Amino acid sequence: MGMHGIEDVAYATDDAGHGESEPKLDRTASNRIGEMNLASGHQLKRGLKSRHIQFLALGGAIGTGLFIGSGQILATTGPAPLFMAYLSMMFVVWVVMNDLAEMVTFLPMKGISIPYFVSRFVEPSLAFADGWNYWYAYTMLVAAECTAGAIILQYWTHAVPVAVWIAIQLVVILLLNIIAVSFFGEAEFWFASIKLITILGLIILGIVLFFGGGPNHEPLYFRYWQDPPGAFVPYLVQGNTGRFLAYWTAFVRAGFSFITSPELIALSAGETVAPRRNIPKAARRFVWRLAIFYGLGSLVIGVIVPNDDKQLLSGDSNASASPYVIGIARAGIKGLNHVINAAVLTSAWSAGNAFCYSGSRVLYSMAVNGQAPRFFSLTTRRGVPWVAVLFTLAVGCLAFLNVSNSGAQVFQWFTNISTISGFIAWIVIMITYIRFRKAMEYHGLLDSLPFRTPLQPYATYAVLFIIVILTLTNGFQVFFPSQWSASSFLAAYITIPIFLLLYIGHKIYFRTRFAIRVEDVDVWTGKKEMDDMCAADVEPVPRNWLEKAWFWLA
Repeated sequence: MGMHGIEDVAYATDDAGHGESEPKLDRTASNRIGEMNLASGHQLKRGLKSRHIQFLALGGAIGTGLFIGSGQILATTGPAPLFMAYLSMMFVVWVVMNDLAEMVTFLPMKGISIPYFVSRFVEPSLAFADGWNYWYAYTMLVAAECTAGAIILQYWTHAVPVAVWIAIQLVVILLLNIIAVSFFGEAEFWFASIKLITILGLIILGIVLFFGGGPNHEPLYFRYWQDPPGAFVPYLVQGNTGRFLAYWTAFVRAGFSFITSPELIALSAGETVAPRRNIPKAARRFVWRLAIFYGLGSLVIGVIVPNDDKQLLSGDSNASASPYVIGIARAGIKGLNHVINAAVLTSAWSAGNAFCYSGSRVLYSMAVNGQAPRFFSLTTRRGVPWVAVLFTLAVGCLAFLNVSNSGAQVFQWFTNISTISGFIAWIVIMITYIRFRKAMEYHGLLDSLPFRTPLQPYATYAVLFIIVILTLTNGFQVFFPSQWSASSFLAAYITIPIFLLLYIGHKIYFRTRFAIRVEDVDVWTGKKEMDDMCAADVEPVPRNWLEKAWFWLA
């Protein structure tokens, strides 16, 4: 991709007529529903740096799913499916991240969100359903992380009611999200830093225990992968079929740890300094860092804890159920359980912080493009969408349902809904990317993309098929006669009809076409402005080896 080609396209929307001329597109009512309008003064500010957005995405990805949820997968399926499931899901996340990065790097405009791209490149009704799907998924995830944080705090004391812990966490998240985006980014950076350092320490500890560096100096190697209990625990049926079902169950459940995490980088593009330099940088490093933390982390869990350890099956939703803590206790290391509990608390708080940010930005973007009430687009003088933040946290107060046992049962439904919502959202992202790529090819702009990723579009088609199958089979257990449960069936599948109801209802009301024709997809609006802004970006040059190392890391 030469510089001459970039300049030709950069002025495609210039009235002076430089380079290619913008084609006349069909701007019918069907195409204009949900169109972005940033003429108002209520705009976001670019206050996020490269290290902020990279750690924002990692902070959202690494939550209680890795620290505690992985233990449940281990107990159900064994160490091999746990490790294989996380590796498989990382490939899915890599493709979804690449799809998003190509689109948002091309048009990193203020106020954008995934539903904005869906409306622009596919059609408005799908964008409407996707936007609200994202928003309630994020609100449920905020509530889930706040609840996990409260339970973790109760590990140290039961003298304080759980409602107090939940309220404190919600207030802290509110303050970090409402003051200014730069304060939010800085807080999230340090939240995630503490968490990542702790996970690296646990991985190193697992390696030490593997080679016999623990207090008892007895090497673990892969003893827990042998029979019994074995690398695979057959699920529901015996034999190879049971082993495959164990892997597939682990694959589905591993999705909870990753849902909505690739979107965090895309959502922050409009508030990122030098987006065409920093977004690709963050996207490239995101999956490799996930590979370290989830790949090695899940492998270490299978090394230090047998899948038949009774504590993994206990009903205690605190750090005593964390496979890391169990492994540390089995190795005879005392006192470290409190350190790990603090790390789990940090991870829950960090993820809740990131999910509140994402939910509020989705709501803000929908208000800006007319798919949510306009007052959600109101911002403070510092550019924070305060109404959207308050409304997102208000629904996040569903965390208080966990004060009672019955509330906790109801809340489990919401966490299941958010998981399937994440899968549906990824399906929509990949459909949007396929349409975006076809439109870019039609208009002769594919080679002008500032960021291109490998194996496209074939990787997107493959992963789209995988996620569709995951979504349809996520609750396959309920179809076994011995496993049938009406509540489990609804928790697994109720999100699908809700999404379809939003989509079909919007399409009937607004009478939108099935999809915008490829020749009418608008790939021009905002391009020249983004080209000009990014052309003025000057990449910092390191003055010494220390700065060079910092620029590489952050």
